[in-house]
Amino acid sequence: MSSGDGGPLRILHAIARLNVGGAALHVLELAAEQRRRGHHVVVVAGTLAPGEDSMEYVAVELGVPVLHVPELQRELSLRRDGAAIRRLRRILLAECPHVVHTHTAKAGATGRIAALLARRGRSGGLVHTFHGHVLRGYFTSGKERAFRLIERALALRTAALVTVSEQVRDELVALGVAPRERFRVIPYGFDLDSRANAGAAARQRLRASLGLGDEVFLVGWAGRLTEIKRPLDLVRTLEHLVALGVDAALCVVGDGPNRPQTEALARSLGVESRCHFVGYRREMRDWYGAFDAFCLTSANEGTPVAAIEALAAERPVVATRVGGTEAVVEEGISGYLVPAGDVAGLAARLAELARDPEGRAQLGRAGAARMRERYSSERMFEQVEELYRSVVAR
Repeated sequence: MSSGDGGPLRILHAIARLNVGGAALHVLELAAEQRRRGHHVVVVAGTLAPGEDSMEYVAVELGVPVLHVPELQRELSLRRDGAAIRRLRRILLAECPHVVHTHTAKAGATGRIAALLARRGRSGGLVHTFHGHVLRGYFTSGKERAFRLIERALALRTAALVTVSEQVRDELVALGVAPRERFRVIPYGFDLDSRANAGAAARQRLRASLGLGDEVFLVGWAGRLTEIKRPLDLVRTLEHLVALGVDAALCVVGDGPNRPQTEALARSLGVESRCHFVGYRREMRDWYGAFDAFCLTSANEGTPVAAIEALAAERPVVATRVGGTEAVVEEGISGYLVPAGDVAGLAARLAELARDPEGRAQLGRAGAARMRERYSSERMFEQVEELYRSVVAR
C-alpha cells in the first residue's frame, strides 16, 4: 500500500458538514478533481446544524460520493462524538485509504482520532487542513484552553498540517498548536471564470428586482448571518455611509441565526428600506455583478471565499483586517482594510469608492487579475497532490 510511486491513491476526506461556505466547496471541488485524475475518493460528512443550508448539491453535480455520519455534529457531545469516532473508524477500516484528509475542527478531531485507532497509532498519510480555527473568539476561555491542548496533541500525530493562508498559520503558531515549520500553506483554488463572470443584463435584472436604479451605490455581502460575521456592524456601516451623503443600499445574500436581530437593527436605525435581505442563493455569479462594492465585517476569517469571488468579478472589497482577509484584500490595490468593529472606517472607505467610479473600476480590475493568479485551481490541485505523495511515502 505504498502508492508513493505515482500510482492511484485511495483518499478519504472528512468534513464536519457540507454547509454553505468555502471549506465545503473546497473539499468537493478537490475531491472531484482527484477523481478525474484517477484516484479513488470518498467524502465523509456529518450533520448540518439547525438553520444551515446544504452544499451537497455540489457533490451531486460533480459526481463525488458522500458517506454520511449522522453522529458527526457541530455541537460538543461526548456521547455523539464518541459514536462518530467509532463509525469513522469502521469506515476507515472498510475503505483502507492511503490518505486521510480531515477538514474543520470537529472532523479534524474525531477523524484523526479514528484514523489513529484504525491504523494502530500510525500517522503516515494523515493530513489536516485548518480552513480557519475556533481557538479564539468562539468559546469561553476554559474551553479554548482545552481545545488548544487537544489540537497540540493531535498535531504531534498528524503527518501534515495545512493552512489556507499565512495569516491562519501564524495565528496557530502563536497559539502554540505546532511550530511554524510543521505547517504547509496551500491557498484555495477555484474555477473563478465560472463563478464570477456576470453580464450587464444580469446586473440590470437583479437591481431592478430590488427596485434599484444604476445610480444607487449597492454594497454586497454574502455568507451566513452568525455572530462571528458581525452582521450588525454591516447595518451600522450602511447607516454611517448614508450619513456621509451617499445614496447607498445594502444587499445581504445568505441566512442564519442572526438575521432577525440584523433586520431589527435596520428598522431601528431607519435604514430598513435600504437593506435587502434576499436569503440564501445557490448561484452567486450574477449577484456579484449587481454589486458596486463588497463589504466584510467579520471578527475572524480563514480565507474569505466570498471576497475572492467578488474581486474576481471586479468588485473592490472593503473588509476588516482579521485572519486570512489580508491574504485576499490588498490595501489600496484591490480594496481597503480597517480594524474589526470600525464601522465608521468601513463607511468612509465605501464612500470613497462610491464617489470615484474610475478608481473603483481600477481596484476591481487589479483584484480580478490577482485572484486568478493566486487562487488558480490547477496550482492548488498540484500542491495537494505533491503533499499527498510526500506523506504516503513516509
